Amino acid sequence: EVQLVESGGGLVQAGGSLRLSCAASGLTSDDYAIGWFRQAPGKERERVSCISSSDSSTLFADSVKGRFTISNDNAKNTVYLQMNSLKPEDTAVYYCAAVVGYRCAATVFGWSGVYVRFGYWGQGTQVTVSS
Repeated sequence: EVQLVESGGGLVQAGGSLRLSCAASGLTSDDYAIGWFRQAPGKERERVSCISSSDSSTLFADSVKGRFTISNDNAKNTVYLQMNSLKPEDTAVYYCAAVVGYRCAATVFGWSGVYVRFGYWGQGTQVTVSS
C-alpha cells in the first residue's frame, strides 16, 4: 500500500520560509514522480511543483518560480519543498501526490487530468502566511 505523509506546515510571516516534507512508503517502482499541489479555501486545487525519482527533473508553477525549490532524498524516499519569500497568497493546504511509471514532465504535470494521473495522495499540511 502506497502511503504519503506530509509534514512541516505551519504559520509564518510574509517573507519567511518553510520546508515541507513528503515521506513515501510502499512505492514498488524506482520510476515515479512526486508532485506538490495546494488548495486554498474557496479556490481550485493547483499545481505547485514536481520532481522525478529517476533524474530529479523538476517543474514549477509560475507563481512559485524563483521562490520554491524541490529536492528528493531517494534513500529516505522523501521529497522536500523549500518555500522561501512566502506570500499571504501561498496560504493553502499543501498535498503531495505520487504517480508511478512517469517522470515529472510537462505532458504529465501540465495535463488537465493531472489530479487523476497522480493516483496516490497524502492527507495534506496547512501552510498559513500572515501579512
